[in-house]
Amino acid sequence: MTSQTVTDAPRDLINAALAARDKAYAPYSKFHVGAALRTERGQVIAGCNVENAAYPEGVCAEAGAISAMVLSGETKFDEIVVVGLGDVACTPCGGCRQKIREFTGSDATIYIINDAGKTLLTLTREELIPHSFGPENLK
Repeated sequence: MTSQTVTDAPRDLINAALAARDKAYAPYSKFHVGAALRTERGQVIAGCNVENAAYPEGVCAEAGAISAMVLSGETKFDEIVVVGLGDVACTPCGGCRQKIREFTGSDATIYIINDAGKTLLTLTREELIPHSFGPENLK
């Protein structure tokens, strides 16, 4: 699969990401983001962005979902859906790309959808963060 090929995201992840986006706390930027991931055991976990008046102290939707996943006792996920506003792809920031890298296998799928639930991009982890740094680099 390449970034040229768009495969529709699974409906349950789309619905969970859209529901999470609706709960985002973004009073400053008004840019609401939701994310939903599926763990290796099939559990769907969502997160939303949470802003703070001290701007750099906010939390991205992807980071929130990953934190909730770890809290649930899991440490791997196979796919994630990210949704922002409109038809411009809301791809994960650099920090979230590294977080996604930490908790996925190389065959993980990242779906970027619009706020109507249409899949805009379908990416492999390698396409999202090529030549990434991971645990194997520490050996």
